[in-house]
Amino acid sequence: MKEHRIGRVLSGSIAQEMDIEAGDILLAINGQGIEDIFDYQYLIQDEYIEALVRKPSGEEWLLEIDKEYDEDLGVEFENGLMDDYRSCQNRCIFCFIDQMPKGMRESLYFKDDDSRLSFLQGNYVTLTNLSDYDMERIIRYRLSPINISFQTTDPALRCMMLHNRFAGEALKKADRLYENGIEMNGQIVLCRGVNDGEALERSIKDLTAYIPVLKSVSVVPVGLSRYREGLYPLEPFDREDAKAVLHRIHGWQERLYAAYGFHFVHASDEWYLLAQEELPEASRYDGYLQLENGVGMLRLLEEEFEEAFEALKGKGIRRERTISAATGLLAYPYIREMAERLMGEVSGLRILVYPVRNDFFGERITVSGLLTGGDIRSQLMGRELGEELLLPQNVLRSGEDVFLDDMKLGGLSQALQVPINIVKSSGHDFVRKCLGEEAPGGSKERL
Repeated sequence: MKEHRIGRVLSGSIAQEMDIEAGDILLAINGQGIEDIFDYQYLIQDEYIEALVRKPSGEEWLLEIDKEYDEDLGVEFENGLMDDYRSCQNRCIFCFIDQMPKGMRESLYFKDDDSRLSFLQGNYVTLTNLSDYDMERIIRYRLSPINISFQTTDPALRCMMLHNRFAGEALKKADRLYENGIEMNGQIVLCRGVNDGEALERSIKDLTAYIPVLKSVSVVPVGLSRYREGLYPLEPFDREDAKAVLHRIHGWQERLYAAYGFHFVHASDEWYLLAQEELPEASRYDGYLQLENGVGMLRLLEEEFEEAFEALKGKGIRRERTISAATGLLAYPYIREMAERLMGEVSGLRILVYPVRNDFFGERITVSGLLTGGDIRSQLMGRELGEELLLPQNVLRSGEDVFLDDMKLGGLSQALQVPINIVKSSGHDFVRKCLGEEAPGGSKERL
């Protein structure tokens, strides 16, 4: 029987009323062992439950609890998943974790392939790690959406790309999810000369058979770092390649929109910048279902900026302040343009925008989410930074103040001798931070 240590008891909760405390161990609900958070949430739904808890003294309490249906007990566990994370058994030719240098913190080398994290955090899974028991639990608990890394629908090619002889057969699990109405989103990491061209055409065509249960599919270019010695010889896409990819995707979008009223397959922002083409209008993104994959992120940023900008136009706002902002090469032209427009509208405001080249992973990596503190420090050292430096939120690990290279935010602030203000992924927040205004609620993320 698994044991689950309670890390926190919420004030005013049922658990507090029952004298459950942090450090107690939850052993069972209604006589059943608990595998993970989904078992727990399923078992506590009833209006009457019996919870078996062991106190630090070793004494076991069987608590009889009357409550509202679906009411939570009010506990948080030390392990939020209530189970070990499942690691990936594939050796994908495009895996970015294999392209990282040695000596980084251990957690950065962990490859997850856990369907539960797909539901909880939006992670993408390959289906190769799902047992029949896992499939049954997904269907029973209605865990959706499940985000799937398809890469290709050609079974033999998928086996090669994932370096797993079961990867082609695993595609059949998508059939079962479809048949049981489990919503899905998909992604295709495109590798030049491998799964592009006619292989991409086949993949899109095959995946349309899962509409409407499969809500969207994103196509993203493979990320290539400078640490690829001994790995599969992948080459970067060029402008003509990107134009060909977009032409194919746009053709499918037109046909699918006419048939279903949505576009289904989407190209990530990198393709448009590489092809030097305009970003699609907001309506083409079908509600931004694939933001975490960089699909429509720049368009949404512009859209939100326009809303915030229109709200301050013509008000004669003045701000006597000079600030700086740094971002990756991908977003730099957009951030610079927004800053210029703000300076044109707000008298006295100076915004210095700096692009940061990714020397750590290599210049082919242009997204801000993979910038390191070391690159920001070396490229901004000695530059005019004003009274504070704005950095995008995604340069930091979620909920922490540390960069990929383990540099702390406070250490960067000290090295550059400037306070650092973190900007959320929102055009509204960018405008607020540039004007020196606090976010709603009065909070200000600043060092």
